[in-house]
Parts: sequence; structure tokens; C-alpha cells
Amino acid sequence: MSMMGELTFFLGLQVKQLKDGTFITQTKYTRDLMKKFGMETKRADITFVVGVCARFQFAPKESHMTVAKRILRYLKGCQEVGLWYPKEGGFKLIGYSDSDYVGCRVDRKSISGTCQMLGNRLISWFSKKQNSIATSTTEVEYIAAGNCYAQVLWMRQQLRDYEIEEKGNPIMCDNTKYISTDKQLADIFTKPLCEPRFEELKHELGLIELS
Repeated sequence: MSMMGELTFFLGLQVKQLKDGTFITQTKYTRDLMKKFGMETKRADITFVVGVCARFQFAPKESHMTVAKRILRYLKGCQEVGLWYPKEGGFKLIGYSDSDYVGCRVDRKSISGTCQMLGNRLISWFSKKQNSIATSTTEVEYIAAGNCYAQVLWMRQQLRDYEIEEKGNPIMCDNTKYISTDKQLADIFTKPLCEPRFEELKHELGLIELS
């Protein structure tokens, strides 16, 4: 194995290693994206809206093109935004689970959104339309929570491989005593949000512009 030096670029991700943490961004990828007018992205802040647009990629209408251009204008305005991973913060693994009942108006399927935080670092997230039509909000939340905990179990095993053992890995779901709606980080992966709420969740997830 050869020594390649400090990691600065990996699979489209630009990595900046600083004394107090690591900053990961996709500036180059975003610029290439705007040139090609493509739609794929790994950025957490547009995961939900890109997923919605992707459902119509085989039969797009003019309205979908308008939304795609709006996404690209947003990316153009925040090319330097990336994920901040501070060195301090511990290894407490917490899952956030949310859903949007009948979030898809076309087939009346609901949307699941989850994210996992290691301390105060975002390490995993997804937004996905559920496979079947749920008959209640309770069923929708249960499906989303199950998906979230499956990911937490896998991550807990990875931590054990590094001899990191954390007792108790809570899943923060809506409609529980553990978390209020305004503290639900997974909101950003399930539904459109007003600008103040969107920016608040971006900051809570560690999506910042490094000055």
C-alpha cells in the first residue's frame, strides 16, 4: 500500500481537514452538475426535492423542468455549503424518524425520512416513498421508525468493531414524549418547509458554509 498523503478528494467529495474538525463539500460536483444539467446529488439539503423530481424523470412535464431549474439556482447560490464534522462531540448514536402521511398526491403513498447523528455529526440520511399505501398516520410512523432503527442497528455493530460501545440508542419519532415537532431533524427529508425552518434544520444537521 502506497502512502498518498492527506485525503483531499474522494468519490466526488472534497475533504478539508482542519485542526478542530473535517469539512466535506461538493463544490466541484455542484459546478459540474450545473454544466450538465443533471439531477443526482448526495447533498442532504436537497435530498427530498430531488427524490420528488426523480419520480417523473421518465415522463417529465414543463412544471418538473421549472422545479429542476429552481434546484439548480439554489445550488448555484450555495456551492460552498458542506457538512461539518467536529472532532469533539462524543459517539452517542441517535436516530431521527419522520413521515408525511399521503405525501405523494399521485398514488397516495406516504414519505419516510430518517437521519442518524453520531454525537452532533450527520452520518446517514434518506428520503423514500413507502412501498404500500398506509391506512393511518400510526402505521406510517411505525414503518419509518422501523427503517430508521434498522440503520441504527447496523451502525451500532460498526461502532462495536472499533470497540466503541454506547448503551441506549434512542429513535426520535414524532408523537412521542421524547421529541417535539420543532426538534425533529428528519422533517427536512419528508416535506417542503418554509425558508426559516429549512435554514434552521440545515444548521442543526451541520450543513454550513465554511468561511
